[in-house]
Amino acid sequence: MAGARVLVHVRRAGAGGAAAFGQVRGAPAGTGGNRGQWRGLGTMGVTGGSVQSRGSGHCGDSAGTVTAVSPQSVTGVFCPAHTDVALVSCGLERGRFLISDVPFPGSTVTVLKRPPFCPAKLRGDTPGDRGGPAGVAAAVAVLLEATCGHVLLTRRASTLRHFPNVWVPPGGHLEPGEELVAAGLRELAEETGLRLEPGTFSWHLLGLWESLFPPSLSWGPPRCHHIVTYLGLRSAEPRQRLQARLCPSPGEVSAVAWLEPRVLEAIAATEDGAEAPGPGSEPGLGSGSFPSELPTTVGITELSPDGFRSSRIATGILLRRAPARGPDLERVSTGTKFALGRWRARGEEERE
Repeated sequence: MAGARVLVHVRRAGAGGAAAFGQVRGAPAGTGGNRGQWRGLGTMGVTGGSVQSRGSGHCGDSAGTVTAVSPQSVTGVFCPAHTDVALVSCGLERGRFLISDVPFPGSTVTVLKRPPFCPAKLRGDTPGDRGGPAGVAAAVAVLLEATCGHVLLTRRASTLRHFPNVWVPPGGHLEPGEELVAAGLRELAEETGLRLEPGTFSWHLLGLWESLFPPSLSWGPPRCHHIVTYLGLRSAEPRQRLQARLCPSPGEVSAVAWLEPRVLEAIAATEDGAEAPGPGSEPGLGSGSFPSELPTTVGITELSPDGFRSSRIATGILLRRAPARGPDLERVSTGTKFALGRWRARGEEERE
């Protein structure tokens, strides 16, 4: 089962149907269907092949299955071209991660978003067109919150091919047979060494993010395409106890940090693509001034050949925006900012 991936499928009700998603390779109508057992956040089976798009006149009636060899932006299936966000229903069904514009049994309604500079939006093709891995893969990332409200982020190792030196929550591919929460817990354990026992945490769905790498066409054509499901995990343990159990994987992580709520809120507010850097500002930080209420540095734990060491980095590094051109910077990923914004909004709702 090595290398197996769970692929993303979309379903549109109404005009257009399956053909609205990518270039159709000619599977005839009536081959396959939408009837069968639907699953939400439960167990899945194995899947393979290209991304498929499933059309239906209305929910529950089959209109055939077609195979898309050149799917465009997944988010663009559900929103007008001038916007980058849509409200969708999502869930697991027969080994596929299904996104639909209508609810289905076991599905959950959430937000699907892409960055304004999404290569699939601007260029309209995906890795399958260039000999890369076919299809759009499903991934999971988890924002782990300690009892004090601090959230764990990790800095990706500099040797990784995708998003090196970028701050993200633990996460990775959804594997065949996994539930979303189980995948998030597995990735958390693999990357940080933290294993959460049942009954010691609660969780909620934050939203879906369309991610491509490279994230901007100015850095070259995209080589991979994912829909990332962000989950919020709220631990019943204090940060100090969780920190004591950390054992990050040096092949994936170069540093970890527990960030306080005011820093997290400031990171979420620095939306990538919102504005260009102003004169005299830190590269990638934008034209706004540094918030005076924030600490000038934040503590991190770095991995070194001799083990772990405590260090500090400028808070401004975490507030950088993704550069429109030139080499990438150490920063927080655009998808992570989206997830932190959803995390902050949920916290405000709970306090009301």
